[in-house]
This record gives sequence, structure tokens and C-alpha cells, in this order.
Amino acid sequence: MYNFLFDVDGTLTPARQPIDKQFGEFFLAWVLEKKNQGHRVLLVTGSDYSKTVEQIGQALWITVTGSYQNCGNSLYIEGEKVWESKWHMGSDLETDVLDLLVRSHWYGTAKNNIEKRTGMVNISTIGRSCTQKQRKEYYEWDLENRERINIVNILSHKYNNIDLSIGGEISIDIYEKGKDKSQVIDRITGNNIFFGDKCFHGGNDHNIALKSDRYHQVDGWQETKDILEKLYG
Repeated sequence: MYNFLFDVDGTLTPARQPIDKQFGEFFLAWVLEKKNQGHRVLLVTGSDYSKTVEQIGQALWITVTGSYQNCGNSLYIEGEKVWESKWHMGSDLETDVLDLLVRSHWYGTAKNNIEKRTGMVNISTIGRSCTQKQRKEYYEWDLENRERINIVNILSHKYNNIDLSIGGEISIDIYEKGKDKSQVIDRITGNNIFFGDKCFHGGNDHNIALKSDRYHQVDGWQETKDILEKLYG
């Protein structure tokens, strides 16, 4: 039996955008086929369940074997939450995070700079409420200026009880040490095949990719579809 594990943003959908309609139909049929063959298909995403449902739709979200939200810190099966982490960010860490955010010249662009989720926190200097145009501008700027990597390095050196990783195009994920997406591997049995767009060092797919029996670093849902058709049809 195989466990097929999928990131969502950048892997099944464009970042923070709805799934392509034709790909969504293809993937739903693929999921049903794999489940009928006795395999599991699991989502492992940094987003909470409402954002994931907004992107891929209720039908697909309920059809997968399970959906690990918030970097594996909560699990939903057939739409019902069956487990969640109780970790919360401490006041000292929150103060340091806010200090780093306000130093950025991007701060004030949009709201929602600190988003507290189950078992984790997602932070963004530009703000998660930014427009798609602003998101693209920040992402391209950050590739050159490495703001997010610098923030990760600063906080990592000060706090040894947390892990941080680059998430999506504009944000950073913070969680209890060892409680990133890779914790999912410890909760399931079987051979694990992971698909993600951030499998590189520092990305929020890196640790789960290394822990899986096999992984595919993809650049968008089109590449995911191509791999599924060629290798796992």
C-alpha cells in the first residue's frame, strides 16, 4: 500500500488560487481510483481547512483519505476534525516576530501579518491580505533580497524550541520543534510518496520530502499532473 501525500499551494493549485477545473476533475478521478486500489491519498498543507476547501472544493477535500492542515497539526477525515495540536506561540516570540515584521519596508502594505493557526503561526511582512499583484512583486523581490530567509535565521538562532520554514510566496511558518509537515510520516504506515513545490532546504516541504520513501519536487499543478499520468496512472 502507498500513501500519496500532496502539498496544495503550488502543487495542486496556483498559490492561494482555486484549482484548475479540468485538473480538479482529473485529480478527483485519480484519487478515487487509487483508493479503490487500496492506497491512501492525503493532503499535507500549511493552510487551515477553510482555505483548502476554498481552493480545491468540498467534494475533493472530503474524498481524499484525510487532510492534514496547518503543517500536519490538525487532521480532518471526511470533513470531520479528528485530531489537533495544542501548541501556541509564546509572548516573547510574538514580540520578536512583530519587531522583525515592522522593520520591513513592506510592512503596512496589507493586513493579516500574523495568522495564528492550530499548532502553528504563519507570518508575512507584506500581509496575507495583499493583492495578487503585490504578492508577485514581493515574491520576486524576496528571491533577490532573501528577507524571509534572514528572518528565519534570526529567529532560529534565538529560539531552539521552534522550527521555521519558508511557506508559499510571501510567508514563513512557525511551529513547535519537530512539528512540521514531516510529523505526518510518524502518524501513518506504508510507503510514502510526497509531492511538493518547496522541497528545497528551508522550504516547508523539505523535511517531509526527506522523510518520505520517494518525493517529487514540482513546479506547479501541470507538472504534478504530468508525473501522475506518467508514473502513477
